[in-house]
Amino acid sequence: MPTEAPSVRSTSRGAPGGESRRGAIHAPREPGRTMSKTPSIHRDESQSRSVVIGAGFAGIASALRLAAAGRRVTLVDRLPELGGRARTFRQDGFTFDAGPTVITAPYLLDELFQLFGESLHDHVELKPVWPWYRVQWEDGATFDYGGGPERMCEEIARFSRRDQDGYLKLLARAEEIYRIGYEELGDQPFDTMGSMLKAVPDMVRLGAQRSMYSFVASHIKNERLRQVFTFQPLLVGGNPFRTSCIYALIQPLEQRFGVHYAMGGTTAVINALGGLLERAGVDIVLGDPVSSIRTNGDKVEAVDLEGGRSLKCDLALSAGDPVTLYTKLLGAGGRHRRTQTRAKQMRLSMGLFVSYFGTQGTYPALAHHTILLSNRYKELLDDIFDHGQVPQDPSLYVHAPTRTDPTMAPEGHECFYALAPVPNLKLVNDWETREDQMHDLVLERIEHHMAPNLRDQLVTKLAVTPKYFESALESPSGAGFSVQPLLTQSAYMRFHNRCPHYKNLYLAGAGTHPGAGIPGTLCTAKTAMRCMSRDGVVSASAAGVRA
Repeated sequence: MPTEAPSVRSTSRGAPGGESRRGAIHAPREPGRTMSKTPSIHRDESQSRSVVIGAGFAGIASALRLAAAGRRVTLVDRLPELGGRARTFRQDGFTFDAGPTVITAPYLLDELFQLFGESLHDHVELKPVWPWYRVQWEDGATFDYGGGPERMCEEIARFSRRDQDGYLKLLARAEEIYRIGYEELGDQPFDTMGSMLKAVPDMVRLGAQRSMYSFVASHIKNERLRQVFTFQPLLVGGNPFRTSCIYALIQPLEQRFGVHYAMGGTTAVINALGGLLERAGVDIVLGDPVSSIRTNGDKVEAVDLEGGRSLKCDLALSAGDPVTLYTKLLGAGGRHRRTQTRAKQMRLSMGLFVSYFGTQGTYPALAHHTILLSNRYKELLDDIFDHGQVPQDPSLYVHAPTRTDPTMAPEGHECFYALAPVPNLKLVNDWETREDQMHDLVLERIEHHMAPNLRDQLVTKLAVTPKYFESALESPSGAGFSVQPLLTQSAYMRFHNRCPHYKNLYLAGAGTHPGAGIPGTLCTAKTAMRCMSRDGVVSASAAGVRA
């Protein structure tokens, strides 16, 4: 598949701050370039190579942990820059984070720097965001979501005082889910039936079989408050009416560590990690897609690139989509035939339509993060996940980074990112004819409900559809978050972090345990290291995980 910038539709008019590049993707390094620096830790350079495929958060974290364990590592990615979904789009003087925009659990990032005697905070400035999210409905009502129990109860009282006690009971239950589901099991491998059976009693006791919505509804009666406390699974690709209530752990996670913005955007975190990779001696090959993973018997022996290079290795880790791994990179049939068949049957997350746009003038009344909810909550989710209907009243996540960081736009201007969940390509595939209409619809809804006269103030815009996720990111069917976080696709039933068919092939990334989101994908790298430690491949302590 070609590696040039994906088809990103864009327009601009008279924007200051730099030459218009009409949808070009910022690529700080030439495609195919290999980078390396003198390792900062002892490493046996005669040792066979470890190859990590995919340079998103999971791949970067995996490469750093392998390097810290003393292995010679090459990190490869089809894109011309680090970051994967967390890459950057630049246009007309505006900087747009293409993917993740919210930093929670920053200690997981700091752990990577600590492996090499450094600190994240020496390289990236994180600022707390308040409110964490502003939830808004179409009639203008808002709920400022965030803070401790007392602050949350104050907001709840504006809607339903009787639900304050229910919320406190919900939070206490969520704390228990967090302790077991995140602290105890979040980065533990679930690649054997025994590991799964051992966890079953805890999962049953926590009621993991219940949906997020059912769990919240058992404590809170007001429908709007139910929506406030159930939208979180959408941030990792799940339908709140089907996703396990294990994801209630997100709120205790947020309360412990807060919700942060990285000054300069999430790309500032990626750039800092890129510098750490180089200081750690990791070889980085960008802009050269993997064509196949070559196997011999029960082992991987090389990773072949489309540019013609073949990287021999004694260990491979795939941090890309596991469906792509099993259905494409490993070839047809072979030892992995059973998993390949299952991969084709997995239920994938919804797709995403994302608008990026910049305005002259600013909108200071907006929050940094706003969730605009459609009046149709469950019905809209049914349309997206089941009926293959692109909503005409989409719910939106609107990111306004210039609330916190004016450097993301030219002086006196504002930049935005608006994300709308839509059906994946299995259900809707004709985005060539839908894209312009959807882009206009998103802008119209933001203008009507949040930012008056927005369209008159536009100076630049671009958008991506599920087609971008499929072509540029090799996400099957353009799924925004790999496989859905259903209970039947979690833990042992999710893709394992150790390939069951090839002894030296490991997996990380959103499609593996524990799942999507920045904290989730960073934990997948830790889980893969635990598998390697158990197999005697790396030292757990050197890789920065508990044995």
